[in-house]
Amino acid sequence: MRVIVTRPEREARGWSQQLSARGFDVLALPLIAIGPVTDPPARQALESAWQRLDEFFAVMFVSGNAVAHFFASKPPLAHIPRGWLATNSGVQEHLSPRCWAPGPGTVRALQHAGVAAHAIDAPDAQSGQFDSEALWQQVHARVPAGACVLIVRGGDGGASAGRDWLAHQLAGAGAQVETVAAYERRVPVLEAQQLALAQQAAQDGSVWLFSSSQAIRHLAQLLPAQYWGRARAVATHPRIAQTAREAGFGVVCESRPTLDDVVASIESVP
Repeated sequence: MRVIVTRPEREARGWSQQLSARGFDVLALPLIAIGPVTDPPARQALESAWQRLDEFFAVMFVSGNAVAHFFASKPPLAHIPRGWLATNSGVQEHLSPRCWAPGPGTVRALQHAGVAAHAIDAPDAQSGQFDSEALWQQVHARVPAGACVLIVRGGDGGASAGRDWLAHQLAGAGAQVETVAAYERRVPVLEAQQLALAQQAAQDGSVWLFSSSQAIRHLAQLLPAQYWGRARAVATHPRIAQTAREAGFGVVCESRPTLDDVVASIESVP
């Protein structure tokens, strides 16, 4: 069975390797292109966020890409908050800001960037649910009224339901929310061969693996005349599954985002 991995290139490599090891024929077809922010006001806002980090109670990174691009944008004179360093593990509860991560991939990116494990709040790695809702369950009891939380995200001119949901919960708890774009998401430029493979995968029984509604919207833009009624998909969140159905996918199965659950869902697709 062929599986089409649609994550951005950085994540697609890892997922392709893991799924290949499970015996699947895998095609990596990244449907979201990731790059640094280019808009001057956005770059200025990013630099300002670095200068003001100590003002925040927590910094929520929406993905590993958010982490990588945020740290890559660090101005030369900006400092890493003391609470993020391993040398301060004995007093971690008294230092701000906390780092919030919605899943294990973001946790790994933070640790790779040098943030100590004691400074990171995230859903339990065994929970099987990695999104804003699961993160909120972990942190909501510790958010004081009046706290300011920075959400580090991607910029594309659109909104994310998960980020909007978290911002709403924070506001309801009396917190203030700021956002900053650390990277840009764009429609990828696909070669003619890749487009032909995508058209074939729409009707040959391949299973599309979606972890983002935006990937589905980009696919629709790249192939606006394509019929998807014979296409099969696995989506790692109910919102993503709904987007796939609205795009016309004939079979859409929902899965938790862990590797074992995704494998089981792919194998069960009718």
